[in-house]
This record gives sequence, structure tokens and C-alpha cells, in this order.
Amino acid sequence: MYDVIVIGGGASGFYAAIHIAEADSSLKVAILERGKEVLAKVRVSGGGRCNVTHAEFDPGELVKNYPRGEKELLGPFHKYCSGDTVAFFEERGIPLKMEDDGRMFPVSNSSQTIIDCFVQEAERLKIQVLKHSSVVAITSVEKENQSLWEVVSIKKTYHSKKLLVASGSNPKIWEMLKKLGHTIDNPVPSLFTFNIKDDRIKGIPGLSTSARVEVLPKKTFQPKVTIKLNTKISEKILLSAEGPLLITHWGMSGPAILKLSAWGAKALYEFGYNFKIRVNWLPEYHAESVISLLLEIKNVEAKRTVLRTKAVDIPRRLWTNLVRASKIPEDMNWADVTKVQLEQLSVQLTKCEFEVKGKSTFKEEFVTAGGVTLNEINFKTFESKKHKNLFFAGEVMNIDAITGGFNFQNAWTSGYIAAQGIAKE
Repeated sequence: MYDVIVIGGGASGFYAAIHIAEADSSLKVAILERGKEVLAKVRVSGGGRCNVTHAEFDPGELVKNYPRGEKELLGPFHKYCSGDTVAFFEERGIPLKMEDDGRMFPVSNSSQTIIDCFVQEAERLKIQVLKHSSVVAITSVEKENQSLWEVVSIKKTYHSKKLLVASGSNPKIWEMLKKLGHTIDNPVPSLFTFNIKDDRIKGIPGLSTSARVEVLPKKTFQPKVTIKLNTKISEKILLSAEGPLLITHWGMSGPAILKLSAWGAKALYEFGYNFKIRVNWLPEYHAESVISLLLEIKNVEAKRTVLRTKAVDIPRRLWTNLVRASKIPEDMNWADVTKVQLEQLSVQLTKCEFEVKGKSTFKEEFVTAGGVTLNEINFKTFESKKHKNLFFAGEVMNIDAITGGFNFQNAWTSGYIAAQGIAKE
């Protein structure tokens, strides 16, 4: 018999359990972990360095990084935000450092530092960590005139007064929660890279540059027509993001792409991950202004070849590929470039369209959009609105964020507030 059972030995589960035990040392707390190791996702986060949080300390700005959960997390972040996370680790002898992009890591540059901290805290607070304890059933039962949670694992059956579900993206647990009457928003992948095969990015993996990327809407029908239609297809953009874009062996990645994958998780899933994007390699320019710039270059660099004169601030190998895609011969001088060729080059620079055919997981940091629907949770305590003494933390809820430490901050905030709600009664 436990006072609290936490399902899930990940970031939010441990963080909650530690704060429950700290708030009331008399409580008997257990963590049930299905695997042979706890905190597996913490281990691989940030390339093994653990991107603990992000140096955004204003709750109103912080919530803007959550495609799902933005509205719901505003109140919780006012209670427990990034600064509180930094203080938690520093109080335990783990200073964090901030990188240029705002991501925060332990000074040790090792996720093992964070894992050791949690495991040691659990031992100090006498929290039982039960590994190889995959949960197969959750039910509410009456026993000795009190309502209890009965949690059946593959090993044995446990009972507790309160239950915290911090199981992450676990379809089996979601099915159990459905049986308890909760609604589960259909889980789909978030944070993924785009698979693209195109000669314009072939042979230049590892190249990174700033760009604006737009996801183009799918046309509802594509009739084969031989006459020009009077109606113009809407240029409305489905999604857009600006930032560093990384060309990879399989297509495109980097912050700009990852933002699109997070904000467009549901739409891109519905597209079957087959869609078009438009890239502006010169986000500060539009096509017309680039033509004006190229005309100036044409006059100044008349005797030089277009291919060897990088006229704009993009990597040289990319410039070479885009010039070739514009059908400009390699030995052509600027003086001989036609207006049509200049227009083609300006389109390649500012309206470069690519066909996306599939996706790839971003490193090992798999994130899911979906989970317990948010209107069934009381965000003052992270308690279920359907069942008393049932709480949630982390990715089991339909909350996810872009890359940069934001998903972990949701884990810490929800774990902390759920712990206070559990311990205060």
C-alpha cells in the first residue's frame, strides 16, 4: 500500500516524486518504470548533454514555444518557470550554463549528471523505484471504506491513495486512461526532419544557412487543364518559419524545419508527409528586390562568370547549385545573362520549391503531439477533472514544444505543480 504511485520513471515522474517526498516526508511513494533503466530520454537529450531548459524566464514568452498547451501552461509557468528549474539544480550542486541560442545545459555537458541527481535524490527521500514494472491495468477500487487506485503490473498488484501518470507517449497507458473515461487526442509525431531528394541540395550535406521556409497548402483537386484559368489559386501559406536550415544527407533539418514539424504536426500527418515547401534563402529579400540586386551585379561584374561570383550572402556550394538550376551555363558572364535567366535565378533564391516525401526522426529525441485532452485536466493542480486523486505530468498530456529545452520545462513544471497538489491534502 502506497500513498502515491507514479507511473513512469522519466523526467516528469522523478521530478514529481522528489517534490512529493520533499513536501511531506511521511508519504510512501513509488515509481513504476516499465524498462530496465530509468530516465532513458534524459540520457539521450541534447546529444547526451541534456538540454535541461531554455533561458526564457517570461511565462508569456515561454508559452509561445508550445504548439499544443500554449494557453493552458500560462498559469502553471507563473507558478513554476525556467528560473525555478535552474534554482532546483543549482541547490543540488549542478550549475547550468546558457548557450548562444538560449538552450541550457549542465556545466558538466553530461546528461549523466542529471540522472545521478534524480537517482540520488530518490534514494535520499526513500522513494521506491521499481523497474521492469510495466503496467497492464489501472482501476479505481473501494477497499476498507476508502477509494484507492489499483495498479496491476506484470510483476504484482499495487494500491495507492493517489496516482500520478507520467508515462510519456505510451499507447498502452493511453488505452487504460480511455477506459477510465478520458479522451485521448490522436497521437502523431512532432519534431521531425523533412526527406527531400533534389539536385539543388544534393552533395552538400552539413551546409547550414538562415532561411524562411513555408509549407504550401495541398490543392483540393488537380485537374489537367489546357487553357489558362481566370481564377488564381490562393497563395495563402499553411505554415512558415524562419531560422537556421541544415541540409542533410536525406533532406532538410535545423530549427526552421523543426519548428514547422512541431506547429504542423497534425496537418503534415494528414498530408501523409507528402507536401511542398517553399524556401527563401534570402529571408530579408523578396523576388523583385533580388532582381534589382542582380541587375546591379550584372553591371558591376559584367566580365566575370555568374557561377564564380557569389552575388548574395549564402554558402558558395548552394549558390553554385542554384545557378545551375537556373539554367545559366557555367561559363556565362554576367554581361550575357538574359532577363529571363535573372528572373529564374531570383526565383531559385527566394521562391525555391521542394517536394517533401516523408520524414525522419530528429536524433533520438522523439516527441509526440497527442495525449490526454487538455480540457479534462485542472491546470491549477494537474489533477483529472474526471477522477479525484488522479494526476498527470509531462507528455502523457496533449502538450508538446519545439526543440530547445521546452519539452523538459513542461515536464518540470507539471511535475512540480502536480506534486504540490498531491502533497497538500
